[in-house]
Amino acid sequence: MPARDELPSTLRRSPKKAQDTWSETHDSAVEQYGEGERAHRTAFAALKHSFEKVGDHWEPKAQKGPSDPQAAKGGREARRSRGRTYGGVDVEGRTKDQLMDQARRLGVRGRSSMTKDELGVAIAKANDRATARSRKTS
Repeated sequence: MPARDELPSTLRRSPKKAQDTWSETHDSAVEQYGEGERAHRTAFAALKHSFEKVGDHWEPKAQKGPSDPQAAKGGREARRSRGRTYGGVDVEGRTKDQLMDQARRLGVRGRSSMTKDELGVAIAKANDRATARSRKTS
């Protein structure tokens, strides 16, 4: 099944380039690995190198690159370990001040005393809540 037919809701609300990146990678991964979770993970990994999840959609990143320690791993190392991820939040490519601004916009409480890692987790949770709200109104 072509990936366009099964775009996640967050991607349906995102720029065409994000949709194309996910769809093309997903279709290629299905040819390589078969339909299923691995194809979805591969598509999201590719998406996270160029886009960041903001609220209920994906936006282009200022600079391409891995968004978290797990995304920075490759090949066998990535498959063997489960490093920390932040649900599409670009923790590696942003400063703590930039994450603090994003947390402020999302209304994250207690942000002033959070570490960069904690901000990434809190922003990811706030993004998930925004996505859930969007699904209810759709």
